[in-house]
Amino acid sequence: MIFSPPLQSATLIKRYKRFLADVTLPNGDIKTMHCANTGAMTGCAEPGNQVWYSTSDNPKRKYPNSWELSVTQQGDTICINTARANGLVVEAIEQQKIPELVGFEILRTEVKYGQENSRIDILLEGLPAAPERRCYIEVKSVTLLQNERGIGQGFFPDAVTTRGQKHLRELIEMVESGHRAVLFFAVLHSGIEKVSCAHHIDSNYSQLLKQAKEAGVEVLCYKAKLSPQQIELSSSIEFID
Repeated sequence: MIFSPPLQSATLIKRYKRFLADVTLPNGDIKTMHCANTGAMTGCAEPGNQVWYSTSDNPKRKYPNSWELSVTQQGDTICINTARANGLVVEAIEQQKIPELVGFEILRTEVKYGQENSRIDILLEGLPAAPERRCYIEVKSVTLLQNERGIGQGFFPDAVTTRGQKHLRELIEMVESGHRAVLFFAVLHSGIEKVSCAHHIDSNYSQLLKQAKEAGVEVLCYKAKLSPQQIELSSSIEFID
């Protein structure tokens, strides 16, 4: 995923109201931009961090700039725009960079499914060996690094997520219906080398994930290469129960 037009740099003043951030431009001007991340953003939004932002040419947008990357004072790069995660996974599947998800002829996104009125992030269909079998993929962005639990230890979620709990129930339902179901962790933090479920943050999500794995839901973790020029999923990393 190449950033076009190129990203521009600024310094973070603060993030507030969940969707907004104020930054200082290199010339000293202060700009308010959109923050496409509703999570806690723990460790990703410290004042003084370098940020990289994109610019939209949509005249209807109140805030034409979007915060894309954060560079921490420890030197880690983080993609804070969680809306990028789905596109990265779609791109990687289409380029056959994820061996576990090759062979399907049809890829659709945001398809309604399940008993709880959800939309699956990615639906794969048309596998020649089993044309009636679908693969439901729920994508989650991982940006929480907590090194006190081990070097490079990433966690999901970074806050209690009832929506995420619903998604796990839906994935279990798809497995019970005879389809594949995948929980895909897109790791968007350069410092994360392994991923675990954040039982200490959302014990209900952790318990549901355990049930989902026992039911046959697959868990994949792929880490992204991150730069102001482009981002791409590059390598599989370990998920630790």
